[in-house]
Amino acid sequence: MNLQDIKQRFGIIGHSPLLERALDVARQVAPTDLSVIINGESGTGKEVFPQIIHQFSARKHGQYIAVNCGAIPEGTIDSELFGHEKGSFTGAHEARKGYFEVADGGTIFLDEVGELPLPTQARLLRILETGEYIRVGSSKVQKTNVRVVAATNINFNLAIEKGKFREDLFYRLNTVPINLPPLRERKDDIYLLFRKFASDFATKYRMPAIKLDHEAEQALVNYYWPGNIRQLKNITEQISIIEKERDINLNSLLLYLPNYDSNKLPALSAAGHQGGSGFSDMNERDLLYKVLFEMKKELNDLKKVVQTIVQGGNVNLSAISTDDMPYNNDRNFPVVSNANDVTIHNPIVVKDAANGFNQPIVVEESLSLQDKEIDMIKKALKKHKGKRKYASQELGISERTLYRKINEYNIVE
Repeated sequence: MNLQDIKQRFGIIGHSPLLERALDVARQVAPTDLSVIINGESGTGKEVFPQIIHQFSARKHGQYIAVNCGAIPEGTIDSELFGHEKGSFTGAHEARKGYFEVADGGTIFLDEVGELPLPTQARLLRILETGEYIRVGSSKVQKTNVRVVAATNINFNLAIEKGKFREDLFYRLNTVPINLPPLRERKDDIYLLFRKFASDFATKYRMPAIKLDHEAEQALVNYYWPGNIRQLKNITEQISIIEKERDINLNSLLLYLPNYDSNKLPALSAAGHQGGSGFSDMNERDLLYKVLFEMKKELNDLKKVVQTIVQGGNVNLSAISTDDMPYNNDRNFPVVSNANDVTIHNPIVVKDAANGFNQPIVVEESLSLQDKEIDMIKKALKKHKGKRKYASQELGISERTLYRKINEYNIVE
């Protein structure tokens, strides 16, 4: 069965290469009995992949049980998973089979496996290695043949370092990892999912489906989506029910996107969506990338000047400000930082003609995000002679955001 058939069968929407890679790995590992860990943020749809693995395996006619490990109290988790004998603890009025006994010959999906207590992790490790377990309150060893698929949104390396997860269990579970991308890394799929959810809720509530104008669509695509697909679905349902108008503009949409402005900074954007301009607001990480590229360019220009000086070229030294380039004989160049500004020291060794020895010049470069942001906006406006439309495209942001930034920083054009 090809990937498109799998998507249709399990209701998966999207064409992201990262998503299709995860589906392809699930399809290939399904016929085996290897243990699988599905990694991904909350709300990315991890619960679908164990079903795909089960349905395309030789165990598809056996029992499939999904267990949310984080929802079961620590005092009863062993009883739920491995069963118990009558009278083994208060309230155990009769013997009970555990999930591993019931699912013999089938598949168990352990969601949020990182929440398992350490004693339970030891029991699980024994099942994975030998297929043996013991009911709570019993001394009889029992056998089971169960395939385990686990999922988590925790950082296993950090959990192992803190002693909250067994390293041997991690390696036993992590035979084949499947990594699900967060929604913000599937930008081309966001609007497709929105339209599907809007259509579903229109049918459910017997009303016309909501639609987004171009600006609202761009905002939807460029939002950070901390809650991923689950958050997108919930917001689509809220808008479908609450908004009277079926055509949703940007202002209406922003009412449902928490902290939208907090992760919107000018940055170089990837290609646009649905025929858009290709310029959009991005998150702080992308801004830092652009700042670093700008710094690298400026540093390379400075190195060329210094190299010319070293080689005895004709360079107007008075044009180079030495106020921000103090001589320092100390070979240690510390990085000085605070909450709002970071200063980076880049030593460049030049020949001092008077004294006849090499001396480092320390170049201090401000990495204040706000200063860099203002500087880039000014440069773009100057380059395009005050034409904001072209300046916004140069910066990779919308005209609306550029107007807001000009007013916010009191930039005089």
